[in-house]
Amino acid sequence: MRVTLLGTGDTTGTPTVGCDCDTCEEARERGVERSRFSVHVENERTGESLLIDASPDFRRQFLDHDVALPDAVVISHIHFDHLDGLGNAYRLFEDLPVYAASEVDPVTGESVADTVGSKYDYLDRVTVAGVAPFDPVRTCGLDVTLVPVDHPPLACYGLAVEDPETGAKLSLSGDTSYDVPADSRRALADPDLLLADGIVPAAFCEYHPMGGKHEGSEGVPRTFGTKHMTREGALALADDLDAARTRLVHVAHYYPSEAAFAEPLAIDGETYDL
Repeated sequence: MRVTLLGTGDTTGTPTVGCDCDTCEEARERGVERSRFSVHVENERTGESLLIDASPDFRRQFLDHDVALPDAVVISHIHFDHLDGLGNAYRLFEDLPVYAASEVDPVTGESVADTVGSKYDYLDRVTVAGVAPFDPVRTCGLDVTLVPVDHPPLACYGLAVEDPETGAKLSLSGDTSYDVPADSRRALADPDLLLADGIVPAAFCEYHPMGGKHEGSEGVPRTFGTKHMTREGALALADDLDAARTRLVHVAHYYPSEAAFAEPLAIDGETYDL
């Protein structure tokens, strides 16, 4: 299983348009980018590829990185930076299966699968399939399990992607606070690679109107506001899941420049063979 990080940034990406902060300037000087979130998983046994989330930067990501167009897509939730790239399916695919959770979100009154299907009903080559959380679905020769995480107010899902022949496992925390349910943690546990939402360092919580939540034993917030983990929260989750390797994704440009490109923060284009 070859994992390529196509997009490792948050909603605005890094560099952020119109921003001249030290971190964005250093990203330009280094020639690196954190575009909106997306992960490419190639099953080298079958020659098939799975795309996790359809970034609005889809076109540029596939032009910039040496990966094949996907044979299937999984959508974690309906925020635009994870979904709106699906429109790029127009004229590129004969048939593109898209998997998303089937449980109804009480906020929207429909499931993620329903929302994706209605938003892209004009794309007759996209077929949306609803998947029950915790029920693995096999696609591209891989077993994919969606698990609920905590990203209020909307339903959002982390993923475990496993190769049934080699046992290799990729886990994604999804967009989430540190309050990941115990059943979901069990499903995500023991990955060879964990991609964890670590949007800002904990110190930045003082600038959020709602501060931080889920403090650790030393009082350090593991959640920034209500929706995303801090760097410290993501690493605490990695410890809890016993991840063999961890990369922080969905990273904002608010990291100070001296820490913004240091371990374990990911940048676009990283590849991992599991």
